[in-house]
Amino acid sequence: MLLDATNLVVGRLASIAAKKALLGERVDIINCEKAVISCDKKYVFASYKQKRDRGVPKKGPFIPRMPDRFMKRIVRGMLPMSKKRGREALKRVICHIGVPEKFKGKAADTFPKANADNLITLKKVSVGEVCRFLGAKWHEV
Repeated sequence: MLLDATNLVVGRLASIAAKKALLGERVDIINCEKAVISCDKKYVFASYKQKRDRGVPKKGPFIPRMPDRFMKRIVRGMLPMSKKRGREALKRVICHIGVPEKFKGKAADTFPKANADNLITLKKVSVGEVCRFLGAKWHEV
């Protein structure tokens, strides 16, 4: 299954991807940097900065900075990682920055209920912005 994360709410997209992976499907998520977190930008930045600065560099907590790893970490939080089926399901989830060559021209699924335009609030921030704030550097594919 190919999912396009453009303008989709991160949590809703992650729950859909986790359910599909638990059912045994391979899930590829493209355009991870364009997914949306529905909250005030200052609050999101402050919470991730506090989480990053909480520990020490050698012991963690370790926050992924790249958008693909950031998205995969959110999907991981929705899987039962203490069980074997949860660990195997995570291996079936692959996230990509942009659209790789092998997926160009293929139709990607999108979910209208997960669209950020349906949100009541206008406060939202993209995963790419959060990752750049955390220090990620990437170029578009």
